[in-house]
Amino acid sequence: MKKLFKLFIICSVSFLLFGCNKDDNKLVMVTEAGFAPYEYRDSSGIVGVDVDIAREIAAAMGKELEIKDVAFDSLINELNSGKADFAAAGMSINEERKKEVDFSIEYVSSKQVVVVRKDYNKIKNINDLNGKTISVQLGSVADTYVTKNFKNSKIVRQKKFLSAAEDVKAKKSECIIMDELPAKELVKNNSELTILKIELFTDKYAIAVKKGNTELLNKINEVLEKLIEEGKIEEFVINHSS
Repeated sequence: MKKLFKLFIICSVSFLLFGCNKDDNKLVMVTEAGFAPYEYRDSSGIVGVDVDIAREIAAAMGKELEIKDVAFDSLINELNSGKADFAAAGMSINEERKKEVDFSIEYVSSKQVVVVRKDYNKIKNINDLNGKTISVQLGSVADTYVTKNFKNSKIVRQKKFLSAAEDVKAKKSECIIMDELPAKELVKNNSELTILKIELFTDKYAIAVKKGNTELLNKINEVLEKLIEEGKIEEFVINHSS
């Protein structure tokens, strides 16, 4: 019985030490799936711009992509504990984060613009947005921005920008705040709408890896450079915003 007990202990410890290691054939992406159009959930699971990019990275490395959905403030811990290979979550580079992780090249410049009906003239500058009814995509950077900065405004949150466009066209809301790229596509297909010459803010995103993981970082940068050169990332943004 003592021998069996010792064997059980050895097996249990071995499992704890080695059984939880990541599969070398998998590339683990960690994200927070509440930031459309970059990462969000639909009927097929977690999708978005960052997921499309991650699939390209995994394919280039000959690995299977695994996606973990965690709280945004846990992303860096997931990397540093070895539970994930990289974080892609619409993550901005700042000095505090640079102390904890290494960042890829910036792959998206998210410029936020205002879309209105062509016959609407009550928004001349940013301050005019106060008190207005504003449509945004649920969980997007615009949603976060409007919620924080325009507390006197009514926010209409839609899953898709097409629904937001219908709000504006039907005069249920006065404007849409959204990324410039999908905004251009939206206006191109809706002649009643136009983009105002008001730039709210521009944010830039990068992919994070554990500090010192140069091999993976170089591969990620290689894939990102290729996707940027081919215009694929712009396509991904448009595809997930329409």
